[in-house]
Amino acid sequence: MLQTANTAQDAARNDAMAPSDGAAPNSDAVRAMHQLIEQLQTELKFKQTKIEALNFEVARLRRWRFDASSEGLDASAQAVLFDAIVADTRVEDQAQLEERQRLAALLAAVPSTPKPAPRHPVRSALPAALPRIDHHHEVQQSHCSCGQPLKRVGEDVSEQLDCVPAQFFVLRHIRGKYACACCQTIQAAALPAQIIDKGIPAPGLLAQVVIAKHDDHLPLYRQEEIYARSGVHIPRSSMAQWVGICGVRLAPLAEALRQHVISHRVVHADETPVSLLAPGRGKTKRAYMWVYRTTDYVGTHGKGRAVLFDFTPGRGGEHPRRVLQNFCGTLVTDDFSGYHAMAAHGVQAALCMAHARRKLFEAYKLNDSQIAGQAVALIARLYEVEREAKGLDPPARQLLRQQRSKPVADALHDWLTEQRLRLAKADATAKAIDYTLSNWRGLTRFLDDGEIPIDNNAAENAVRPLVVGRKNWLFVGTQQAGERAAVIMSLIESAKLNGHDPWAYLKDLFERLPTLKQHDIDQLLPHNWQPADVTVQQAEPAEMLAA
Repeated sequence: MLQTANTAQDAARNDAMAPSDGAAPNSDAVRAMHQLIEQLQTELKFKQTKIEALNFEVARLRRWRFDASSEGLDASAQAVLFDAIVADTRVEDQAQLEERQRLAALLAAVPSTPKPAPRHPVRSALPAALPRIDHHHEVQQSHCSCGQPLKRVGEDVSEQLDCVPAQFFVLRHIRGKYACACCQTIQAAALPAQIIDKGIPAPGLLAQVVIAKHDDHLPLYRQEEIYARSGVHIPRSSMAQWVGICGVRLAPLAEALRQHVISHRVVHADETPVSLLAPGRGKTKRAYMWVYRTTDYVGTHGKGRAVLFDFTPGRGGEHPRRVLQNFCGTLVTDDFSGYHAMAAHGVQAALCMAHARRKLFEAYKLNDSQIAGQAVALIARLYEVEREAKGLDPPARQLLRQQRSKPVADALHDWLTEQRLRLAKADATAKAIDYTLSNWRGLTRFLDDGEIPIDNNAAENAVRPLVVGRKNWLFVGTQQAGERAAVIMSLIESAKLNGHDPWAYLKDLFERLPTLKQHDIDQLLPHNWQPADVTVQQAEPAEMLAA
């Protein structure tokens, strides 16, 4: 093809240089040569843009694989980018310069949050609730080297933290039997109801196995080895049955938790892929774990927050529609098309500003795009306002956003619209700007409602434990196992959101759930649950340690 183009170019050049009648160049040949030059320049520009796009993809993959995951800009970088907004006027006319100065004035009106002083590591005190075992150390001699007797004047106390491996013990249920000589009958007290009828594991052991698997991400074969070091052999097949039964027993609580989540006006949503074993093929296929979470603005001190996991074999839009049935609030998501159909069911979409920032940051970091860097610096001003608005109630938060965030957002929109006209379509910065401008209404929905967060980071943080876990257990065995894991993880992560110890929470669930009535099930939801007497719980490990 290159040889053909060169031949055509040579032919056009020869025709153009050949004299015609009065030694004047042929006008048709000159026009053809100009067209050929324009065509070659267009092809060259297209190939150069494509090469830059491919280099950007390679750089991004290298960054994902090897570089740090931080997307922050230090103070010096932000200052340089802000100065560039006004200083880069070499090819601008006076009107553009005035527009840049107006943009800088808008940014100057938003006070920046002072950088906190660096914190130096300080050793924290050991928890006072832990039992103390005293070891006394006294000097051997009773007299000083001068011959005078030594007198005790005080003591120095230093503390060390120690532990022992997991200790197992056996609960013996002793029931007295009473006989009636007249009626020839024997009576005995009933055994407490158990989550696993006639099973060996007590509630504490069940909670330990479930927490270790779904919160500490220890596969069952590793737990088998750990417990064996404590002198107890528990086959992994037995533990797998226990975990499955617990998932079934806890399913009504997960359904009640779903009702609690969709009762709020604003809900986060996200999804992440997991590997599902394909039966009979010896291979895995892609399934998905969806997460639905209340916002960080819900409740005081975290109370009332909840997160719900849902395991599905696919990524279709029917799955969020099923979970969010009867939900008519605002759904904070990324721009995944599976959520778009929710608009037909009365759901308002709010998109994640962090996603738009991430695309711009990659263009700045990997392509050294100053335009993208300046946009990232503008978005940083929005987050400065959000940090100040975090502790406010929704009306006050909305007022602060209107006063201080909206001018910055309008300036950002004008800046991106202006800069987009100067970029090629295939440019990485242009693609990032296109994503931001095409989703602008959803990205700025938070400006008009104090209950809507600026991004979807809460849902992404809720997904992180699952991402860590799948590196250990690699794949899900069956769809039922995935659904039960979603039930258990919903309760564990919701308990942690509300400040509870997940082991104490699950242990209490397994003790109370067998005799709980259906209409009282809301009492055991993480945001309503009250722990048992703390003094009793603290006395047990102290007695065990002393024994």
